[in-house]
Amino acid sequence: MIPADRRAGRFPAGGVGRLPLGTARRGAQNAGMSEESTLELSVDVRAVTARRWPAMTVLAHADAGRVGDRARLGSGRMALSRQLPLFTAPRGGIPSGLEDRFVSRQPVHLDVDEAGGVTIDPSGSRIEVAVDGATIEAPLPLSPARVEAGVVLSLSGRVVLLLHTLGPGGAAPDALGLVGHSEGIDRVRRDILQVADLDVPVLIRGESGAGKELVARAVHEASRRAGRPYEVVNMAAVPASLAASELFGHARGAFSGAERRHAGFFERADGGTLFLDEVGDTPADVQALLLRVLETGEVQAVGAPRVQSVDVRLVAATDADLEGAAASGDFRVPLLHRLAGFQIRIPALRERRDDIGRLFYHFVKAELAALGEPDRLSANDARDPFVPPALVAVLAAHPWPGNVRQLRNVARQLVIASRGAPRLEWADLLPSILPAAEAGPSAPTPRPAPAVAPATAPPPRAAAPRYRAPDDVGEDELLEALRAHGFRLAPTAEALNVSRTTLYALVEQSSKVRKAADLSFAEVAEALAEAGGDPKRAAARLEVSAHALKIRMNALGMG
Repeated sequence: MIPADRRAGRFPAGGVGRLPLGTARRGAQNAGMSEESTLELSVDVRAVTARRWPAMTVLAHADAGRVGDRARLGSGRMALSRQLPLFTAPRGGIPSGLEDRFVSRQPVHLDVDEAGGVTIDPSGSRIEVAVDGATIEAPLPLSPARVEAGVVLSLSGRVVLLLHTLGPGGAAPDALGLVGHSEGIDRVRRDILQVADLDVPVLIRGESGAGKELVARAVHEASRRAGRPYEVVNMAAVPASLAASELFGHARGAFSGAERRHAGFFERADGGTLFLDEVGDTPADVQALLLRVLETGEVQAVGAPRVQSVDVRLVAATDADLEGAAASGDFRVPLLHRLAGFQIRIPALRERRDDIGRLFYHFVKAELAALGEPDRLSANDARDPFVPPALVAVLAAHPWPGNVRQLRNVARQLVIASRGAPRLEWADLLPSILPAAEAGPSAPTPRPAPAVAPATAPPPRAAAPRYRAPDDVGEDELLEALRAHGFRLAPTAEALNVSRTTLYALVEQSSKVRKAADLSFAEVAEALAEAGGDPKRAAARLEVSAHALKIRMNALGMG
């Protein structure tokens, strides 16, 4: 096995590229492949990585340092075994095979077609393959849409992989305190670096538990204000009657009980950042107060004789549909526009399934450290790893309505419940942590891998995802749902019962759905003229979202 410190060295990213013939030949011989099959390893992936293409990410491995390694697949027939293909850490390093001695060198074959579909052929291999929890014995074709949605592969109950797709490009340049290297979280990192050094307000959007406060802190730490005050206020918890005092402070004697001067959140954050969490739940009267501060940069404490200027960078977060609230009059449109100087969307955990392994191991390590056992994860027996691969396979199939926060709670409960045990004890506990409505039938206790041969017990059958498969949504149904929801993606995905990632893929593949980015200047101008200059009405005529149309108008110099 290649040590972690050697794998951390620099190497061209990608995992599978055009290998030197000697390297390919040696790898093929070690895998029990013929000389002719070495041609399969010399794959030029430049063409296939110019678009979304199949890849594999390690979700579970006896060597915890390998979790998160990935391999981009080439087209044609490829080998999947102990030594092939070559996996690389997202930030680069020396590529290596899976290198688990309980996974056979005799390969399973992956046939990748030109459309991005994958057929898994276990024929003739000693590796037992489970696909989404079900062991396969004959070739299994997977459509491009199913690969796009993500498929959990378990190899001999030892290594768990996610077969999914990746677009072009590599990992974001800086960790910024965020765990994972899925495309979604790397996009968040790039967005943070784009806006951090500017003083424009930032609106962070994402589901509850997705990590909005962590991103807000990252924006502050990456900015010129790092080291200056960072204040957090939950707007849903601020009563309208106390809002002015809490936000702007009050003078001594301003009201009954005001025995001393009180500095509000804006004053305490002067020179730094103020994070407004749950801003979508801000009471109506408080919205007016916030808007005035954003417009003037001045606050006036209750009972104070004069206003004072404050230098505060505002970062807000919400899981609410602010556009819908604005349309219904529950949220002030000018305040929405002021807060959304730059928007960062955090993907839900179900949209970054290739990060589930990284996150779970990270949380397990943190909880072990809190118990005073920080070395348990790195020093475990490779025959029987501390984190059972079957557990990770089940976690990877879960929809995670509570997102990263829920995954962390699961890790904490399992670690605490397993104090003194040689490995995480999970089979009896998991059904109570992940309710049956979410997790499906409880899983049986997995058997440990034997010492000299691949394990014969596959991981338990994973629960069926609560979302519809992409193939189940027709183009007409897709278009009808988009029209019904004003071409807004969040409510459309909910109505269709598909994940946001799946909806993006469906829209991209559809020949009936127009993309705002494809609209010409003449088309937009004509629609605006017919709509009397109203962008919302123009968006309805063009059958795109109003938000996307505004972005396109700005790009065309029409904003």
